[in-house]
Amino acid sequence: MTPPAAPLRWAVLGPGSIARRFASQLPSSGAGGIVAVGSSAAERARAFADEVAPGARTGTHAEVLADPDVEAVYVATVHTTHARLAIAALRAGKHVLCEKPLAPNHGTAMAVVDAARTSGSVLLEAYMYAFHPQQRALLDLVRSGAVGRVLHVDASFSFAAASPTGRLFDADLAGGGVLDVGGYPVTMARAVAGAALGRPAVLTSLRGGGTVGTTGVDEWAVAALEFDGGVDGGADGGVTATVRTGVRLAEPPAVAVHGTAGSIHLADPWAIGAGTGIVVRRAGEPEQVLTFGPGTEGHLPYAAEAAALARLVEAARRGEDVSAGAAEHSLDDSLATSAVLDRWRAAVGVRYPFERDTAAIPTASGLPLRVASPNPMRYGVVPGLGKPLSRIVMGVDNQPDLAHASALFDAFWEAGGTTFDTSWWYGRGRFEKLLGQWLTNRGLHSEAVVVAKGGHTPECTPQGMTWQLLESLENQQRERAELYLLHRDNPDVPVGEFVDVLNEHADAGRIGVFGVSNWTTERFDEANAWAAANGKRGFSVLSNHFGLAEALDVPWAGCRHVTDAASKRWLTERQVPLLPWSSQARGFFARADPADRRDADLVRCYYSDANFERKRRAEELAAQLGVPATAVALAFVLAQPFPTFPVVGPRSVDELRASTAGLGVQLDEAQVARLDLRDD
Repeated sequence: MTPPAAPLRWAVLGPGSIARRFASQLPSSGAGGIVAVGSSAAERARAFADEVAPGARTGTHAEVLADPDVEAVYVATVHTTHARLAIAALRAGKHVLCEKPLAPNHGTAMAVVDAARTSGSVLLEAYMYAFHPQQRALLDLVRSGAVGRVLHVDASFSFAAASPTGRLFDADLAGGGVLDVGGYPVTMARAVAGAALGRPAVLTSLRGGGTVGTTGVDEWAVAALEFDGGVDGGADGGVTATVRTGVRLAEPPAVAVHGTAGSIHLADPWAIGAGTGIVVRRAGEPEQVLTFGPGTEGHLPYAAEAAALARLVEAARRGEDVSAGAAEHSLDDSLATSAVLDRWRAAVGVRYPFERDTAAIPTASGLPLRVASPNPMRYGVVPGLGKPLSRIVMGVDNQPDLAHASALFDAFWEAGGTTFDTSWWYGRGRFEKLLGQWLTNRGLHSEAVVVAKGGHTPECTPQGMTWQLLESLENQQRERAELYLLHRDNPDVPVGEFVDVLNEHADAGRIGVFGVSNWTTERFDEANAWAAANGKRGFSVLSNHFGLAEALDVPWAGCRHVTDAASKRWLTERQVPLLPWSSQARGFFARADPADRRDADLVRCYYSDANFERKRRAEELAAQLGVPATAVALAFVLAQPFPTFPVVGPRSVDELRASTAGLGVQLDEAQVARLDLRDD
């Protein structure tokens, strides 16, 4: 193995059995040595240091992370502490090799990866087998077509624990087989499928089941996976996989890759001991055997992963972008794996107590939220509201659970975001409950601005709006909706009836400023004229579709857009604050391709020569500014001559970062006109 140019000074957090294996192989890696050991128990740290690294300093986790001599940290504590310690290490400027799983769930894993990408330090999840030459050889065989087109992967990793006690059987410590060793067959299936498809494997289906023990953790689990077959799909595209895991059933660990021309077998895919090897079988041909025993460069798996981190650190020191992580197991691989493990546990029926939608989930770091300095957010005012609104508004209808919502909302708040858009209609109140619980957990009810909506079809009546408002307040754990919108219009109801009921709720203190969503500009004017004539408060806010792409149609029945020239003039003349939804045209500026017509709604609503020209100009300007085209599209919305507060609906922290990148783009009038095709 070629050693890295600059060996690292390592600290170990969590002096357990797996850390001993790591420590025993580290000297062979060329990646440095252990200079410190951290533990919550001083005597354990000292005993570990005396055994594997005589002379190493010992202390608490915090003391070790504060040590300026420590450059890299190996996190080998229990699952539930991985995220907090990894983030603490990254914030302390250390590089991190974190044992799997990176976090107990995808939401928390997003927070850890985001901490790495914003810190400039290196993060690597420690699936050590992925860095072994056996794994590289396997993937090379798949890519070369050694067994034809790959059809199926079978992978297992399970064992029978000596006693049904301890951390493996403790739900509060994220026990069970799926999280402890289930990630091995999942990462293997994803890696083989990706090599076979020639691109990152996208999971399209998961069916699973298993046995849940008396302590509430999975003791045996199996899942059938299907990976994306690409644009053409069909028989030539997809890869299926079967994965198995458990902590109460000892199945021999094995991997088999089945293709149209043969199969590949690994009898020792994970521990990778002295008998490690790959067997390739093709009809009518003798078996091909590849071995990777002692003497093979990089044959010690823990040494290999340490060397991989050291190479990334060296690349970062040379000024290279290492935000993707290692090619063998990237940070995107970590995120995708954690999402699969979430789905697998859900299929089995395991949800840990600390993940429940009513749980007091803390920040992933364990520290209070802190707004970035300098604050990247911009703010605006809606008359009568009494609080500034962040110019970017977080839509809350894309959150599968509270852990995911917490990570995303935390990132939005730390980016200066204060305003959230929700509706009783979203998940029939479930998404409002997630937001309300997060606000309670963070103590932010008085600081945040929540845009609540109700009166959706088929209950788009004054009576329907009323009961939905009352349920929304209960769901959100709030007494008042400071900004409330009717979610739809019902032309069969006279505008005065809607104005009256909104005034009644405002007078009762249940709502503050109010307006409408998906109303025509004519109906908006009619309602405000009625309000003025009858001494009532009128509508102050509109929330329709608006963005750089002109809407040819709307995604859902009852929706309205204001992307046409007449509507833009109306907004400019009246200066009505607009909270536009689909401000980035449902991904049009990120992924639309005239040749790709798989997304029927995207095609129906946005596919036109004019919009593709807008996209081309946005991409051209984005290249000049060094930002994504989506940031230019959002900057276009922010640069309008009327107040705008675009609603974004990111499904991940990475998508949130891409969305908020538009805050740093200031477009002048000429650029806005060119993007809108008004410069000819």
